[in-house]
Amino acid sequence: AHGSGGQAGKWTYVLSLHTMRRMDAKPASPAWSFWEQDVFPAAFDLAVVGGGLVGVSAALSALERRPDLRVAVLERGAFPLGASSRNAGFACLGSMTELLADIEHLGEEATWQLVTRRWEGLQHLRRRLGDEALELNFHGGYELFRPEDEDAYARCMEHMDSFNRRLQPLTGHRETLVAADARLPAFGFAGIRHLILHRAEGQLHPGRLTAALYERAGSRGIHLLRGMEVLAVHAAGEGFQLLSRGERPLRARRVLVANNGFARQLLPELEVQPARNQVLLTPPLRGGLPWRGTFHYRQGYLYFRNVGNRILLGGARDLDPRGEQTAEFGAHGQIRDALKQWLNEIIAPGRQVVPEYWWSGILGVGPQKEPLVEELLPGLFVAVRLSGMGVALGSRLAEEVVRRMFP
Repeated sequence: AHGSGGQAGKWTYVLSLHTMRRMDAKPASPAWSFWEQDVFPAAFDLAVVGGGLVGVSAALSALERRPDLRVAVLERGAFPLGASSRNAGFACLGSMTELLADIEHLGEEATWQLVTRRWEGLQHLRRRLGDEALELNFHGGYELFRPEDEDAYARCMEHMDSFNRRLQPLTGHRETLVAADARLPAFGFAGIRHLILHRAEGQLHPGRLTAALYERAGSRGIHLLRGMEVLAVHAAGEGFQLLSRGERPLRARRVLVANNGFARQLLPELEVQPARNQVLLTPPLRGGLPWRGTFHYRQGYLYFRNVGNRILLGGARDLDPRGEQTAEFGAHGQIRDALKQWLNEIIAPGRQVVPEYWWSGILGVGPQKEPLVEELLPGLFVAVRLSGMGVALGSRLAEEVVRRMFP
């Protein structure tokens, strides 16, 4: 959709109708004071809805292309609510079973194009912020196989050589993927028969990533308006108005909606759905951990990693995909029980570990794994649907949409 007559008319109608519904649904907030209005302008060249990885990266990329722009990032929370600071911190490209499933649905070339975008996104993020700021470590990523997964493991081994040929130009490893069963005894897992190691995968600190992005944005003069929930966007003259109850309307010549799993709250016809993930973190384990790295199971739906000597474990939304198709944060008892069972029976058998932290994060998913980057109306763009790969894809996706906004 690039602003053609019929499509533009549809979106203008949808935005106008949704504006009324959203504005009626929220309580009033205090109006802006003179002092606030004197400091924060009401008109911008670019307003970004969503202060996560994609949104702040896009604001930075826009200023790199056009240093004269006035740019604002609007975020409803103190931290980006969604997944940017609530994810597991995996710097990954996709496990073998996940990629094989993607090939069946997307086709081989589209899948490898997506892997390339993930790799390029990670490299762009590293160049922008530096590995130290991200607390990025390349301990490797592993895919686990239980006895009932023998057929899946055999299929992975059958495709390993061809996958390695595809990955070599990206990672520089002649064999990015290798069988790693010999490491199982040292790791101490129960009921795991096979491991496949991905040498180019790592882990980072999502909180440090968010803080580094915000620090960089502030130093570049980007207006970071936290605690401002955008309730509606509608066309106004040669740009757009962004409305929130009780707040002064903001104007922008261009708007980027980059709030991923929450995008349909503003644009209800987008093909993106929220998907909630449960995450736990243990206390530091006495005696430490015999392994380091990131681990995937069931096409990446279940995942865990070390955080120092803690275990972070999350996901398993495939146990109840409809129940976890929600934009509401909160617990899911069945899934949390399954994660605790994995923790104490498979990852750390015999230790009876009690989680110290629980939280949830909201992803953006859809009928396809390919990200959704579109111009809905002239000047109104979206960059959403990262399908749980925001850490890898986010920086590259931001670059793509900014190139279209400011050619």
